[in-house]
This record gives sequence, C-alpha cells and structure tokens, in this order.
Amino acid sequence: MTNRPKRPLTLRDVSEASGVSEMTVSRVLRGKGDVSEATRLKVQDAAKRLGYVPNKIAGALASSRVNLVGVIIPSLGNMVFPEVLSGISEMLAGTSLQPVVGVTDYLPETEEKVLFEMLSWRPSGVIIAGLEHSEASRAMLAQAGIPIVEIMDVDGDPVDACVGISHRRAGRQMAEAIIEAGYRRIGFLGTKMPLDHRARKRFEGFTRTLAKSGIEIADQEFYSGGSALAKGREMTQAILERTPDLDFLYYSNDMIGAGGLLYLLEKGVDIPGQIGLAGFNGVELLEGLPRSLATMDACRREIGQRAARIIAEAQGSRSAGAQRIELTPTLALGDTLIRH
Repeated sequence: MTNRPKRPLTLRDVSEASGVSEMTVSRVLRGKGDVSEATRLKVQDAAKRLGYVPNKIAGALASSRVNLVGVIIPSLGNMVFPEVLSGISEMLAGTSLQPVVGVTDYLPETEEKVLFEMLSWRPSGVIIAGLEHSEASRAMLAQAGIPIVEIMDVDGDPVDACVGISHRRAGRQMAEAIIEAGYRRIGFLGTKMPLDHRARKRFEGFTRTLAKSGIEIADQEFYSGGSALAKGREMTQAILERTPDLDFLYYSNDMIGAGGLLYLLEKGVDIPGQIGLAGFNGVELLEGLPRSLATMDACRREIGQRAARIIAEAQGSRSAGAQRIELTPTLALGDTLIRH
C-alpha cells in the first residue's frame, strides 16, 4: 500500500518543486494574473507530480473538511454502479455525511479532473472505483490526507483501503464450472478491456484456468460502448456466423449476455444443450427472462455499504486504516450452464 502523507501539501511544496515563488504558484493554480506559459506549465507539472490540490474552502474553514463523501465511478449507464450507490446512500443515511457523485466514463484523464475538483472542496473521504489510476490521480489520492476506499476490486495495490471481489478468482471459478459441465469450444464476448480493468482481470483468470485443461478461447468478439441488449444480440450473431461450432459463450456482463440469450432463443437454439451461456454481475432486472442466465453476483450493494461504513467510522482521520475487504461472489448456474 502507498505510504500516506504525514502532513498536507502546501503552496510552499509546489513552490520548491517548481522553483517559482509561492505568490506565482497561487496565481497559476487560481488561474489569475499574467503568468508566462512556461511558468504556468512548470507549476502545473510540479503540482500534478506531487498530487497537490488547492483548497477551495476559504477563511476560517480552510483547515476543515466538509461533510461530503466523493464517490467516483466509471458509469451510470448500466445496472452495476447504481446498486453500489444505493449501498453507499443507505449506510450514510444515519450520519452527517452526504455522497457526491462524479462519473469518469472509464477515462483516466476524466478521473483526474473529477478527483481534482472533488478534493479541492476537502471532502471527509473518497470512495473510488478500481485500483488502477493514472500517476496524477494516485498522487492526489495518496496526498489527500483523508480516508480513501477503492471499491469493486482487490487484485492490486490500494492507496489506503479497498473493498471488492477478486475478479481473477471470479473468472477462474466460471471457467471451472464451464469445464466441469463438459463445454470445450468456448467464445468470449465483452468490452475492449484496456480501460475496463476488472473485465480484463476476469478474462485473465478465465483463460488461464482453461489453459490448464488444454482449452483455448476459440473466438472473441469485442465492443466499445454501453452494455445493451441490442449489442449482445449483434455480437452473438457475429461470433456464431464466424465460428458456428462454438458450444459456450461467456459474456463480460449480464446485459449483453441477456441479448445473446434472446437472440439464440429466437433462432430455436437448444440452450444449454447445443450452446451454454454465462454472464457476470447478477443483475436482478434480468430475472424475468425466459431462461435464467448463468451469472455471478458481484456483491455490489454490500461493497457500497462496507465502503461507506469505513468512511463513516474513519471520519476525522487521515486514513481508512489500510483495510482490505474481499467479498465472495455467488455463482448461479441458472438454466444456461447445465448439460442435459
């Protein structure tokens, strides 16, 4: 884990790191005054490298924190993160703390901007999705001097505390279930994963486990964008037209998996006899499908609750106590992962 700072960073730290006076540093960071482009870049680079964030709370409140908890997530466009937010809101309801949400769209540069703005208001804590961040974001988190909880994932090195599941283990467990059921010609359908680190880790655990049994992924279909039913239908049609002898399709999330299921049912495909299917997330919205999709619950609401509890209990502290809480997801075979 990253060593937490012993004191907050100041203008003097940025001044010494950039070789520019504190007054000039202040003008640059406030966007005021006539400062050369070279000086401005020098100051901004030093601040970014240190993880310095200006304090927007003026006067007597300058050394205090506000009763806000910054919650930074990649998306509100699927069913995953609203459940996390519900867990956070439920846990904070009986406290003086209020969550404020920022969305990054899985983009590191957007995460930097959102984090910078949130920290400048000196919140009482930050809950942020994932363990992978840019160097600038990680520096800001490490220097924030408040409890930080990274959520959804435990496969990595947290800045302070983390709450989530092991996605590599989740991928491994799904692969083991598929192998045990007797499937061998397996296709993977999911998001392009350089930016979705958790999907990437599940894929790594999945493929490594298959390889131990002498099985390789027979085909893959990737996409960019939201997790929609229509996208799942399109992807399923594309991969089966290209590789018609696949006997199992593993989707990176339930929404595209549900789209694939509906497409195959319309085509009269025997599920799970001819083709088995599985998704990920355990989305309750899909319980009304004609067939129950095999999936794995990612403990979303509990993750939100546990993270918020850590922040609430650490209120007034400079750290969340370097806790690492790994939750155990439940594998549900449904109607699509059982050979008849």
